[in-house]
Amino acid sequence: MFEYKFLDDKVESFYKQESQLAQLYKIFAAIAIFLSCLGLYGLASFMAVQRIKEVGIRKVLGATAGNIVYLFSREFVVLIAIAFVVAAPVAWYFMHRWLQDYVYRINISWWLFAAGGLVSIIIALITISFQAIRAAIANPVKSLRTE
Repeated sequence: MFEYKFLDDKVESFYKQESQLAQLYKIFAAIAIFLSCLGLYGLASFMAVQRIKEVGIRKVLGATAGNIVYLFSREFVVLIAIAFVVAAPVAWYFMHRWLQDYVYRINISWWLFAAGGLVSIIIALITISFQAIRAAIANPVKSLRTE
């Protein structure tokens, strides 16, 4: 008995598991980004409380809100850059091995990693900006009153 199937349905069945894995990767990536943003927000809050007197002294001596935000953001950007330098070669290696399993192969471009690093820095800056701006616009008299 002859069973007929459309070619596009047959090809789609080959990649059904890959599309399910892609959906699972997206969900876990979103959860990981959310959890990392929560941790980053907590760390920024902790740093803001620890450095409240330093920020007050800097503001009294004439630092602008932009200088204070830069002071908080600089440390996080350096940490993210170090993490990117460590993670990019590992990610390239595993992606390259995974892509070798396919018949039609593509090369991984460097700009994909650069875009990923830039997006991670932007997400981190958005996450810590609330605490940095709040520390920058705080009244220095209240933070220095306990001295």
